[in-house]
Amino acid sequence: MDKITKRIFSRLFFVGVAILVQVFWIILSVATLGSRLPFMTLLVEIVSLLAVLWLVNKDINPAYKLAWTILILAVPIAGAVIYFMFGKSRLAKDLNEKLEEARRETAELLREDREVTGKLAELDEEAALQSRYICDYAGFPLYQKTETQYFRVGEELYLAMIEELNRAEHFIFLEYFIIDDGIMWQGILDILEYKVRMGVDVRLIYDDVGCVDTLPANFYMQLRRRGIKCEVFNPFLPIASVVLNNRDHRKIMVIDGHTAFTGGINLADEYINRKKRFGYWKDTGILLRGEAVWSFTLMFLQMWSVLSGQKQDYLKYRPHEWHSEDFADDGFVQPYGDTPLDHETVGENVYLNIINRARKYIYIFTPYLVTDNEITTALCLAAKSGTDVRIVTPGIPDKKLVFLLTQSYYDKLIQSGVRIFEYKPGFLHAKSFVCDDEIATVGTINLDFRSLYLHFECGVWMYRSEAVLQIKEDALAIFKECREVTWEDCKKKSLGKRLLQSVLRLFAPLL
Repeated sequence: MDKITKRIFSRLFFVGVAILVQVFWIILSVATLGSRLPFMTLLVEIVSLLAVLWLVNKDINPAYKLAWTILILAVPIAGAVIYFMFGKSRLAKDLNEKLEEARRETAELLREDREVTGKLAELDEEAALQSRYICDYAGFPLYQKTETQYFRVGEELYLAMIEELNRAEHFIFLEYFIIDDGIMWQGILDILEYKVRMGVDVRLIYDDVGCVDTLPANFYMQLRRRGIKCEVFNPFLPIASVVLNNRDHRKIMVIDGHTAFTGGINLADEYINRKKRFGYWKDTGILLRGEAVWSFTLMFLQMWSVLSGQKQDYLKYRPHEWHSEDFADDGFVQPYGDTPLDHETVGENVYLNIINRARKYIYIFTPYLVTDNEITTALCLAAKSGTDVRIVTPGIPDKKLVFLLTQSYYDKLIQSGVRIFEYKPGFLHAKSFVCDDEIATVGTINLDFRSLYLHFECGVWMYRSEAVLQIKEDALAIFKECREVTWEDCKKKSLGKRLLQSVLRLFAPLL
């Protein structure tokens, strides 16, 4: 009863209801006009048809087009209204322009080192081509002189975070999708407040939709009063005209320009298993120490300059500004960001490049397996070609409908030779790929449409660094804790379950 009461009086409930009321009012108004004015019905049908034609000719994923096309044609008034309000991937025009300006300002600071790229090309031409794509289309170069450390669970990552935060002397930058008050956040907040008193520049960006059910609306004001600089990405307001599709799903922590963390782990207790949700919560993360941290620093400062409206002196945050010694070499490391505003699906293409390159094996951790035709085809082709393709998904889901949708993709993959494992102890939230003992990526990007097409995301691509084999070792250990899904399991599905999955598959891009 307490949970229901809390939910009813939450910000999410009030804002959600306000938006739904506005949407239904708009739909009802258009429908009422249509019933009283005959030409209005014809006008709505024409607008719906034009919307469908516009969608068909738009350079976006075909599955995304199909889902919206069916909705618009099935219920022309409601479908068209919902699409124009929520279906387009866009931010406010001024915010979009500011993001582009920030990217232009930092472009010269992210120039590639030809000596580094040349070394990779000499070692592995195919890997160099993958790196070249990230540099050319995401705008983030390849580095050496960077150590990597992989963390197989959130508890281990949290301890490393606390240790590194305590060492901070100059600045701390944090950018997170979810923050929830609890042991994890309070442990971090205590350090942040202490560091502010010591004169450290502490800044935080959080996504308002990600935190709508965990933080009060004035949270950013509370932090500012404590001396922590804080900005909110795309505030969740009770206005139906606000486009909520594009979220800041990144998880970035940068300390003094030479140390950074990223991965799937948000700042909430379930990520370190201090709060039990969906069994044991398995997540992964990575620490970088060295020159590659520069990309994460600029990624954060680009967003900060846009949200705060403040110009940045980027050069004073370089890795060697507060670390005069050389960093150790640990293979090749390339952080990258993905934005929904450039029409380049960097996150998906990084994954596709790894899948297509795999010769011996590719092991994948993902909480959601809601793939488009391109990734499904690549996975199937890799398995059919003799590559050992294994995917680990949750054993206990956080979202039952999405998990049912995930399971609908098993049939084709298993038939093609892909091995699917469900993590029996609980929920797996990790987003990691490892391939042939050489290439790996860890980051925030799920294998679903929202992550691949609509969110701001980030990750780290690595070649022959220490973390690559650490990820492989973790994968081999995890397989032993999983239940492998067989073709016999797929055949046992009931007719009702198959019908529901078929409907979910149709609207997968909208979930």
